[in-house]
Amino acid sequence: MDRFNSLITEAQSCRLCEECLPLGPRPVFSIHPKSKVLIIGQAPGTKVHATGIPWNDLSGEELRRWMGVDRELFYNPEIFGIMPMGFCYPGRGKGGDMPPRPECAPTWHERMRAEMPQVQLTLLIGQYAQKYYLGSMRKNTLTQRVMAYEKYLPDFFPLVHPSPRNRMWQRRNPWFETKVVPELQERVHEIITG
Repeated sequence: MDRFNSLITEAQSCRLCEECLPLGPRPVFSIHPKSKVLIIGQAPGTKVHATGIPWNDLSGEELRRWMGVDRELFYNPEIFGIMPMGFCYPGRGKGGDMPPRPECAPTWHERMRAEMPQVQLTLLIGQYAQKYYLGSMRKNTLTQRVMAYEKYLPDFFPLVHPSPRNRMWQRRNPWFETKVVPELQERVHEIITG
C-alpha cells in the first residue's frame, strides 16, 4: 500500500503541464487497488475542476444512469476507479473544452493501471480514450466503435461521452439506449455483485 499511496501523492502533486493550464493544475482522479471497473474519460470540466470531484456534473449524472448505479456507489473507489486521459482542466477551445493534455496519460496511466489488478472492465468514454487504448483494433468513427462494443469485450467497453452536447447523437442513434445501455448495466451489475 505504501507504493500505491506514494503514487497517489505524486500524481496529486503533478505540475508537468502547469504552464498550459488556464486554471492551473488540479489533478482529478479516484483509484483504489480494489477498483473493479475503471472509467477513462477525457478531462475535467470547470465544475469538476472547481470541486475536485470527478464526473460531478450533468455528464456524470448521465453516465451513472447508463450504468444503473447511484452516486454513492459510483464514488466508491473500491468499485469504480476514475482515471481521465487528462487529470486537469485543459481550457476552452472553439467547440468546447480543449483536448486532454497529451503528457498526462503516458505519464500516469500505465503506473496507475498496474496498481489496480482487480479491474475487470474499462469504460473508454470518448474518442481520446478509445484512440489511446484500442490502437489498431479501433474502428474509424466513434459511432462504429460504440456500435461494435462487443468486439472490444471483455476488457474494454467504448462509449460516447455522456455530455448534454451529445444528446443529438443519442437521438440519431436509438440503438444506443435500447441495446448498449442495457448491456452496460448488466455487465457493471455482474462485476459489482460478483
